[in-house]
Amino acid sequence: MKVLDLRCSHGHGFEGWFASNEAFETQLAAGLVECPVCADTRIVKLLSAPRLNLGNAKAPAEGAATSPSASPAPAKAQAPAEQSPEARWMRAVREVLAKTEDVGDRFADEARRMHYGEAEERGIRGQATREQTEALLEEGIPVMALPIPAALKETLQ
Repeated sequence: MKVLDLRCSHGHGFEGWFASNEAFETQLAAGLVECPVCADTRIVKLLSAPRLNLGNAKAPAEGAATSPSASPAPAKAQAPAEQSPEARWMRAVREVLAKTEDVGDRFADEARRMHYGEAEERGIRGQATREQTEALLEEGIPVMALPIPAALKETLQ
């Protein structure tokens, strides 16, 4: 299994897992590799260090385990990676998906019904054309576009 560091043309970095380098090249050429953030298919492979299997290495001496330099890094050391703009954005999109109802292409109609008191107010999401969105805004109904990556629309296997 090859784990590759990849980046799209918009600068979003992500990992890809492939059976081999040839499998990656084949999928890349077919346009099957896409950015999980923006769905861009213009992907480049970044340089990365090889993984070293040190599972057979000898255990450290008893005294080394108690020394401050041998202690595991604090949890804060991992925070910067979790705080990347992509990670924060994906976390926000997941929260929106979890806390809203998908009304699909009925979005404009349902937003109007809630605005005029014909339906209970709740968090909704769905699809609207540019014309529908502009009409809602002209009526004073606040709406916001939120692009959702295809990877979040599907269930994980």
